[in-house]
Amino acid sequence: MIDDIKREARERMDKSLEALKHNFNKIRTGRAHPSLLDGLKVDYYGADTPLNQVANINVEDARTLTLTAWDKSMIPQIERAIMKSDLGLNPATAGEVIRIPMPMLTEETRRGFTRQARQEAEAARVSVRNARRDAMALLKELVKDKEIGEDEERRGQDEVQKLTDAMVARVDSLLADKEADLMEI
Repeated sequence: MIDDIKREARERMDKSLEALKHNFNKIRTGRAHPSLLDGLKVDYYGADTPLNQVANINVEDARTLTLTAWDKSMIPQIERAIMKSDLGLNPATAGEVIRIPMPMLTEETRRGFTRQARQEAEAARVSVRNARRDAMALLKELVKDKEIGEDEERRGQDEVQKLTDAMVARVDSLLADKEADLMEI
């Protein structure tokens, strides 16, 4: 039973880390990366469709993304979706190819993105701690129902706490990497 509780807590914590990585990918650094456009949706004949399902996204060089729409009539909608996004990108169309140059980050935008990264990391830490809290509550419930002893509860709590500490350390490590990436000129 204790192993089931630990396994469930680990799964929830791992999901928090995956969500953090996904959110970090959306925060723009100075380099071009196709995952920047992951959250964008394009109006494709009346249906909101993810951009990567209507166009091929490639990295041309360190500061430029290129998009090739599979349906050439979609180029104006794709451009509109990119401009409407909060990414601050200005696409340029050259025939059938849409080029998206990554503007240089100013000191102010770097700090803003760093602040956003810290908020995402804090949300991940809270999520990890919530998983710990729930696991601890389940352990207490097992003791109350006399399914396990207090020694087993203490051992389970120690293991869940060690897992929590490891996950929080991974969140901090991911945040440090993202901050270094953002502050790199």
